[in-house]
Amino acid sequence: AEAAWQGFLAFDKAAMADGAIPKKYKELMAVAVALTTPCPYCIDIHSKAARQAGASEAELSETAFVAAAIRAGGAITHATHFVP
Repeated sequence: AEAAWQGFLAFDKAAMADGAIPKKYKELMAVAVALTTPCPYCIDIHSKAARQAGASEAELSETAFVAAAIRAGGAITHATHFVP
């Protein structure tokens, strides 16, 4: 599936490039998504890319807590479907 793979690579490159949202912030978003997935490969790739884009350890730490809060929030919200 070479054509599909090349298409994905082009899409990924365009999505992660600097734009209205700087690359550093896009990589931090990718880290948060990877942590909620959780995908060890994505966590590794995007945390390294975030650092290369200038993210600090403090920014990465806060990103982890945002991901944790969103994940926990989902659990609490969905619990309202069965908790009286």
